[in-house]
Amino acid sequence: MGGHEVIVTYAHDSDAAEAAEREAQARGLSIRAVRCDVASEADWQRLFCRGTALGEKGVNVLVHAAGVVRDRLLMMMPETDFDAVVGTHLKGGFLAAKAAMRGMIGARWGRMIFITSPTATLGRPGQASYGAAKAGLSGMMHSLIWEVSRFQITVNCVCAGLVETSLSAGLSDKARAELLGAIPLCRVGRVDEIAAAVAWLASDRAAYITGQTLSVDGGLSR
Repeated sequence: MGGHEVIVTYAHDSDAAEAAEREAQARGLSIRAVRCDVASEADWQRLFCRGTALGEKGVNVLVHAAGVVRDRLLMMMPETDFDAVVGTHLKGGFLAAKAAMRGMIGARWGRMIFITSPTATLGRPGQASYGAAKAGLSGMMHSLIWEVSRFQITVNCVCAGLVETSLSAGLSDKARAELLGAIPLCRVGRVDEIAAAVAWLASDRAAYITGQTLSVDGGLSR
């Protein structure tokens, strides 16, 4: 996103965060990685407290893409696994929006974009927690637009299908084959294809779009 200073949060893997910083900077992009557990309100308050860069300037584009999976049939799913998934995806989205909202309201301009999944509507065995969390983000979006639209803040979701990421790398060959069989384009998506949709929703060209879910999934959720 040209002209933006991008701040990427991470919870645990500082080595990966630093590697992403170096790669971005090598391409001439302004990206900074900061530690933040998205499910921790204390971490968000620390990032946005007075005297910090985010506290003083705020953010005008929020992309909530934090993710974790703990796939297991519901009957055998520990409560801790359910809490981890819902905490990262849904509670994390709530806390991120809450932290970013004050600056956007002050600027009378903002973009909030939540990454969701076809699992929210199609479902998959073993993904009750993941589907519930992603569906919750969509529900939150529909209510949030009524709270922030008068400040020229848009809120949308990008429904990302099967994409080559560290999360999808853990899929079994059988699960990957089943998913590919349900995708009309018959291929896995690329991260840059999701990023392009996010960048468009964050731009002025999408200023009259809010409360919508843009599916980037090869036709999976048709």
